[in-house]
Amino acid sequence: MRAISHDDGTLTLRELPDPEPGAGEVLVEVTAAGVNNADRQQVAGNYPPPPGASPILGLEVSGTVRALGPGVTDWSVGDRVCALLAGGGYASLAVVPATQVLPVPESLDLVSAAALPEAACTVFSNVGMLAGLRPGQTLLVHGGTGGMGSHAVLWAKALGATVITTSGGARKVQASRDLGADLAIDHRTEDFVAAVREYTGGRGVDVVLDVVGADYLGRNLEALAPNGHVAVISSSSGRVGELDLGAMMAKRATISATTLRARPLDEKAAIVAAVRADVWPFVEDGRVRPVVDSVLPLAEAAEAHRRMADGELIGKVLLTP
Repeated sequence: MRAISHDDGTLTLRELPDPEPGAGEVLVEVTAAGVNNADRQQVAGNYPPPPGASPILGLEVSGTVRALGPGVTDWSVGDRVCALLAGGGYASLAVVPATQVLPVPESLDLVSAAALPEAACTVFSNVGMLAGLRPGQTLLVHGGTGGMGSHAVLWAKALGATVITTSGGARKVQASRDLGADLAIDHRTEDFVAAVREYTGGRGVDVVLDVVGADYLGRNLEALAPNGHVAVISSSSGRVGELDLGAMMAKRATISATTLRARPLDEKAAIVAAVRADVWPFVEDGRVRPVVDSVLPLAEAAEAHRRMADGELIGKVLLTP
């Protein structure tokens, strides 16, 4: 198979032995792979794959089932699928546990489907399962045009929530509005806490989806409504910050911080099953769609990472073998 190697920090397309599915696994002939910040962090040495996972980059793919491992009965060769991986996506073939595979509706093109698994599973496990966002509540999404943020906007609006986003610059603010955000804040020129308070009549938001980390801990709490929840899924501004526990207790607030890649297989299976039950109907009817910035050949993986680093993406970059 063709795959990207990064042994020396350089992303290089090479020929590698074809993988074979083990018990409970499927082999996917990859149509496209999603590019995530975790891939960049792995290249930098900051986010190694969990034990037993493929060292090849790539946490999500779309494609067709090429072979089934022993014990797999829920999928058939030729099925159109997308899948959540612990590694191995930047390749023409990928092995994945059958419990981490999702069907691609006929109405959705197979390339674009690669943008869904990581975002859908991350957003729903944090905002849906942990924070318990409900119709009629208000969600604040930081990075509202990124791979995670754009999906969060679409899913929360389909659910029936009010959505506020922060983004940097007029182009990205307009993109958030185009996705359906009720209020889009330019964090470069506006104070998001003040804007949230004004928009909500001083109440605040019920849930915050945060990709910033330490620098936003205190400000997220200020923007939070009583009994609200802050879900941290990235620490781009740093891992250590200060938090006013008195203010947190006064609001009866909760904070969670999670990653997805290193979770045990049974937890991932439960998340994927929940996504299929509660998010996939919105994918099937078109209310939740992949948001794709650009599609590049697998050999241009380094360019895909450069585009991620410059911070101007709207949606995801995909790679095609």
